Amino acid sequence: MNEEFFLVNADKYKDTIYRIALNYLRNTYDADDIVQEVLIKLYTNNQQFESDKHIKNWLIRVTINSCKNALRVPWRRKTVALDELSDTISFEHREQSELFVSVMSLPEKNRIVLYLFYYEEFSVKEIANMLKLKESAVTSRLSRARNQLKSKLTEV
Repeated sequence: MNEEFFLVNADKYKDTIYRIALNYLRNTYDADDIVQEVLIKLYTNNQQFESDKHIKNWLIRVTINSCKNALRVPWRRKTVALDELSDTISFEHREQSELFVSVMSLPEKNRIVLYLFYYEEFSVKEIANMLKLKESAVTSRLSRARNQLKSKLTEV
């Protein structure tokens, strides 16, 4: 792999990889480990990428798979409380902090779909391909996540 290609893409996508890993693992240290693991896989990968979108999709798929593998290991199941997690990330407005805590409190399968749809701006079809689900399942999870988030935010 070309070192310049790696450095450009590592810098471009490391935050995306970190946020997805944090969504899955809910532990900043484990999320950092996943970022390193995924970037090593990118560096050692010999696959030719067609476009920036192809690279991003590949990195997200590798990140999701790495997170799922990490969750299978019993000693990695330790998570950090939401209050501690929200203290490690700074927000400009209090509302953003409350929204973050509400989104992070959603069940994992709904939370990751919501994140990919709104924050990474993937279509339902792209999310279905990445998570190996049917489009109808992604749509249902999005709908459930929106309803759960709406009820949590109206409680606040």
